[in-house]
Amino acid sequence: MEIIIIGIIAFIIGIVVSYILWNTALSKKKNTIIDEAESKADVVKKDKMLQAKERFLQLKSEHEKHINEKNNRISQGENRIKQKEHSISQRIEDLNRKKKENDTIRESLKNQLQLVETKNETLEKQHRQQVSQLEQISGLSAIDAKSQLVESLKAEAKTESMSYINEIMDEAKLTANKEAKRIIIETIQRVGTETSIENSVTIFNIESDEIKGRIIGREGRNIRALEAATGIEIIVDDTPEAIILSGFDPVRREIARLALHQLVTDGRIHPARIEEVVNKTKKQIEEEIIEIGKRTTIDLGIHGLHPELIRMVGRMRYRSSYGQNLLQHSRETANLCAIMASELGLNPKLAKRAGLLHDLGKVSDEEAELPHAIYGMKLAEKYKEKPEVCNAIGSHHDEVEMTSLLSPIVQVCDAISGARPGARREIAESYIKRLKDLEALALSYPGVLKTYAIQAGRELRVIVGSENVDDKSAEVMSFEIAQKIQNEMTYPGQIKITVIRETRSVNYAK
Repeated sequence: MEIIIIGIIAFIIGIVVSYILWNTALSKKKNTIIDEAESKADVVKKDKMLQAKERFLQLKSEHEKHINEKNNRISQGENRIKQKEHSISQRIEDLNRKKKENDTIRESLKNQLQLVETKNETLEKQHRQQVSQLEQISGLSAIDAKSQLVESLKAEAKTESMSYINEIMDEAKLTANKEAKRIIIETIQRVGTETSIENSVTIFNIESDEIKGRIIGREGRNIRALEAATGIEIIVDDTPEAIILSGFDPVRREIARLALHQLVTDGRIHPARIEEVVNKTKKQIEEEIIEIGKRTTIDLGIHGLHPELIRMVGRMRYRSSYGQNLLQHSRETANLCAIMASELGLNPKLAKRAGLLHDLGKVSDEEAELPHAIYGMKLAEKYKEKPEVCNAIGSHHDEVEMTSLLSPIVQVCDAISGARPGARREIAESYIKRLKDLEALALSYPGVLKTYAIQAGRELRVIVGSENVDDKSAEVMSFEIAQKIQNEMTYPGQIKITVIRETRSVNYAK
């Protein structure tokens, strides 16, 4: 028991001693850690203080730099303001100086103006005195003298103006006329078409005169039925192996010719058969007209035409103008327009389109009271053609004003196609009347003795009396006659006016 108690006491004492020793060691370690932490804290504190001082010094330097820059800008602004103030003060001084100079100049000008007015009054008085003296010397008033001077100047100016006009026209002929002739000649050379003359009658050839009786029928019923169905007069006379189909409409004549050919070939000729064949032929002709219109537009390279316009183009095949086939004339005009437009740098396709459609008003189904050019223009507008094409159609006979360069091209090419020798035939009466009107127009001028229209109306020779008309007046007369013919008459091509003044001295030796 004693040993156990001693062991327990020793154990307790050992525990107490170890606790005291552990506590002592722990306190020492704690103090050591606290000392190390305090030393580290002092070091960190010193580092932070140094960093804070450095940051403060950096911010201070940046602030001072910013303040210095602001001060510099303020000083520069002050310098600029001082310079502006100095320049403004100089300008004010200059303006004041100029104002004083202007006042001085104004005063001097005012004085000079007064002197000029005084001198003008003096000169006017002297002028009136001189005019009155001249009136007394000449015996004429100033108004009469002025009128005589004006009349003399008018005559002189008229003579000089005519000379000047002739010089300008000669100079223009050397340049513009030469170039125009070149373009027109090249255009005509590049388009060569045959001429075709259509009459108002068609000759239908038959194999024998026996067929004439079958065409006439019993008591003329067959020929009456044929005339009623076609609207064409059928003339059966003594002409051997021929029947004449007479009518103003070429389409009707063609229907009558084809129907008659089919009836004669078939051999069955009676009123019912005639009506059947004529109706069938009319449909064939309509189809052929449309086909001709399509083929024409394809040949000319014209696209986008309205179907009704294509049909009208096909009808041109059976229409003539002064003996010239209208479709052939329109095709020729279209080609001429395209070539001339290309030479002048314009749109050849648009020009070709206008040239083909320019006589559209002649082939319409409706009978219009308007001129064919204006009616054709309205038809083109109705079927949505371009404004340039419509204006070219309407103005190619000067019924409406030309608004584009395409219009004079169509007018010129239409004249070229119609004025070529052999292209058209003219009624003898109208031709003779035109020549007589041409001579009468020139004969109406004072001093004209005789007039002669020669070369089929292409030249007019005017013979004047030498004692009534001088050389200058002859030039004026030729110009005035040309202008009057151009404004009052209608003619193909151009007319040359030649005024002849001849002086003859005649004596007799006895």
